[in-house]
Amino acid sequence: MAPEEVCRLLKERFGDAILDAAVEGGHPQSEVTPGRWPEVAQFLRDEPRLRLNLLRSITALDLIADDKLACVYDLQSVSLDRLGDLVRATTEFAVKVAVPRSVPRIPTVSHVWPAADWHEREAYDLMGIVFEGHPDLRRILCADDWEGHPLRKDYEFPMEYHGIPATTEYELPNPTH
Repeated sequence: MAPEEVCRLLKERFGDAILDAAVEGGHPQSEVTPGRWPEVAQFLRDEPRLRLNLLRSITALDLIADDKLACVYDLQSVSLDRLGDLVRATTEFAVKVAVPRSVPRIPTVSHVWPAADWHEREAYDLMGIVFEGHPDLRRILCADDWEGHPLRKDYEFPMEYHGIPATTEYELPNPTH
């Protein structure tokens, strides 16, 4: 299905919850309001004309100039044979959900696409986006007691961790922030 058609179906069904659409280029996408995102996600997966049944990735963005954080959900429609082998991949589409940096909360879609479980944990750990309703939201890459979220643009790398000195520049003996 063409990206324009996906956007048309979303706009028909969800109206003002669809904030923007960019269908030209190699990464067609729509922006969705955070509050309606789980409902839109369910529709994208279950609507027979779409069947975007594979969540390939979630990319977290730090839009510091706009004072926002965002997630981009890359989706694809795939068909499997009865043994579970990929038969055909068709429609690709992405959805962006942006939230204020001061209240970085997005409803989880781990109940829609199980792959979101780990992707959301990664976005939480590295960017500090809280996925409301997630069944097990905890750090996945950093230690449990790590402070801050290392992929935020304003993150200040710690000078030590449990007495272990750190450096932010290769071979720089006295790093400063």
